[in-house]
Amino acid sequence: MSSLLLPLAAGSASVTQAEAAPRSDGKSLVAFFSRSGNTRVIAGQLSRALPADLFEIAPATPYPADYFETVERARQERDRGNRPPIKAQLPSTASYATVFLGFPIWGETAPPVIRTFLAVHDLAGKTIIPFITHGGFGLGNSQAVLASHAPQARLMDGFSMQAPQERQTIERVTQWLDTLKVK
Repeated sequence: MSSLLLPLAAGSASVTQAEAAPRSDGKSLVAFFSRSGNTRVIAGQLSRALPADLFEIAPATPYPADYFETVERARQERDRGNRPPIKAQLPSTASYATVFLGFPIWGETAPPVIRTFLAVHDLAGKTIIPFITHGGFGLGNSQAVLASHAPQARLMDGFSMQAPQERQTIERVTQWLDTLKVK
């Protein structure tokens, strides 16, 4: 398991791996939000390797298919402090000792839907291990968001990976189309 854990941010409030080891009666959960699929791939790998239950965090109103419309909606939600409703909640978190929580960085922070997930699920006493994808701008304030929205949980350093494929693909295809001068 330690091979999956990489430091997220220097100086973050976290516990050591020995302190965060799941209780012998506790299960692990992999909860994730993914728009383009990068975080979903990591979540699936974690769920199979651990093994752990898998739960996809989805907004009640899906984000637009268009990448730039999604970026704008997420910016508005962030700026307004919105917590968009989620499609489904876990019936209970009682059986979980450890929650691997995955999400992409949007606008230098955790997506608003992650704040909703943390607000509606009691993670007090649980260990949260984040796994985060980002487009090259780093983790932003995501560690602080997790700490403030799950203050009674034990927050560990987790895994972080740059995964800017969607934005880069859109930009490259647009550039290519521009060379064709097709309308």
